[in-house]
Amino acid sequence: MKSFRKELTFHLNTRRGFVNITPQIEKALTESGIAEGLCLVNAMHITASVFINDNESGLHNDMEVWLEKLAPEKPHSQYQHNGYEDNADAHLKRTVMGREVVVAITKGKLDFGPWEQIFYGEFDGKRDKRVLVKIIGE
Repeated sequence: MKSFRKELTFHLNTRRGFVNITPQIEKALTESGIAEGLCLVNAMHITASVFINDNESGLHNDMEVWLEKLAPEKPHSQYQHNGYEDNADAHLKRTVMGREVVVAITKGKLDFGPWEQIFYGEFDGKRDKRVLVKIIGE
C-alpha cells in the first residue's frame, strides 16, 4: 500500500466563506499515483471545516444564513470563550459543519455521487490556514 501526504494553505480575506477545493484535491490525487484507495481531507484548524455538498451559490448563502442563526458572531459577550479572542461562534460553526471528509478512489478518480464537491469552510478568516490531504491505497 502507498501513502501520500500534502498540505494546502488557504487565506480568505473575509471572516467567513466557502471555497470549492475539489480541483486541488483532484490534483493531489494525480500527484499521488494512487488508483484505488481512500482520500482523507481535513481542516487543520479548529475554526475551519471541510465538507461535501453541492456547488451552488444559493445553497452556500443558505448555509451561511443558517449557521449565523445557530451561532451568531455578535454580540461577542454572549460567549464565555470570548475574551482574548472573539471567535467562539467560529468554533461552534466548525463543529456543525465537520472537520473532514473521506472519499473513495476508484480507477484514479474521486468516487463522488451526483453533484458532490469538496469544500473548505472558513469561519474565522483573514489568516493562513492549512488543510491536510492524506491518500492511501494502491
